Amino acid sequence: MIRTRAVRWRRGVVFALPGLWVLGVVAWELLSPRGQAVQLLAAAPAIACAGTGRRQCVTAAGACAILALLPLGSAGRVDAGIRAGTCCAIVAVAAAACAITVRRRRLLRELERAREVAATAQRVLLRPLPPRLDGIAVAGSHLSVSEGALVGGDLYEALATPHGVRIIMGDVRGHGLTAIGTVAAVLGSFREAAHDEPALADVLRRLDRALQRHLCERARAGERAGPGAEAERGLGEEFVTVLLLEIRRDGVVTALNCGHPWPYRLSCPAGDGDGIGVRAHAVGRGDPLPPLGLFPLPAELPVASLTRLLPGDALVLHTDGAEDARDAAGAFFPLARVLGDAAGGAPIVPSRVIERVQSALLRHTGGRLSDDIALLVLSNDRRCRAQGREPRPCLARSGRPRR
Repeated sequence: MIRTRAVRWRRGVVFALPGLWVLGVVAWELLSPRGQAVQLLAAAPAIACAGTGRRQCVTAAGACAILALLPLGSAGRVDAGIRAGTCCAIVAVAAAACAITVRRRRLLRELERAREVAATAQRVLLRPLPPRLDGIAVAGSHLSVSEGALVGGDLYEALATPHGVRIIMGDVRGHGLTAIGTVAAVLGSFREAAHDEPALADVLRRLDRALQRHLCERARAGERAGPGAEAERGLGEEFVTVLLLEIRRDGVVTALNCGHPWPYRLSCPAGDGDGIGVRAHAVGRGDPLPPLGLFPLPAELPVASLTRLLPGDALVLHTDGAEDARDAAGAFFPLARVLGDAAGGAPIVPSRVIERVQSALLRHTGGRLSDDIALLVLSNDRRCRAQGREPRPCLARSGRPRR
């Protein structure tokens, strides 16, 4: 309500500003013994166009032209030539202001259409996730460091497949619009391979081949653009960190990690799930593989048995922008502590965790992000068996797997 009143007040002031300007000039002309203020009337049409629109500009120009020709004040009859010149100046300013207003409105319409097309394309690329996948509650979100961009260098996707729920979280070198092509190549390959390949290692190999094809195409495009274009665009150092997960029906989580941060697990307190104080701890053992694009994949890919996601527990996947975010004093963002606070108590709601972590990130950095940040929360929402009790739903029953 307060904001609406403030907007209306500002609009009223902008609408009345040309009239106030004209009244001020006329008062000055009438009260000043020497006059000579009538030339300032030429500014009124420009003020009307800048603050309101073309119709108000024409109205202000007509009123000012008439006032400029009227003999006002003690010097009015003497300055007939000046008044005629001022009238011509008002007409010229009004014509130029109307032309500028027409062009500005056309450019604004084109800009709005371009924004709609770009937003639609970006949402298709990093499409919204379904709330549940085969009994797994899902929520994901992305913060881009590039102003006006919904998608940057981070990527994520979750799919319900015949082999389990498969998830990808990745981070392309760089950020912003220049990384969108690589994001599209990796995500497009994952969406096909996740359904086609029974083994998680084969999914990763498909991603690596898709990335190599994309980089080769970019290299050829750089060669056609001119000598040295490939080096300038940094194609020789292009890489993608990737974390692949597979959540089976029994809750076992297997993973392949190529240079990406390991996820966090949010564990509900022991008992019936009505306690408070969710614990957050990192999961993952051993050194990850190198990022995709830097080196060829080894012949044997070590698929790790990461953890077992019990009913009511959750996994939090993130890109390194979350842990590397700093405040004005240079302190890193305490992601593990914030995750525990954001989860609150059982049941863990993924969308609520995302919202609270993002709010804490923006407060910590003062809204000035240095890198893209992606978050993905997956909670085991399947039916569970409490100790000594009949099976009951932990959060809510899910239906068939949905994509």
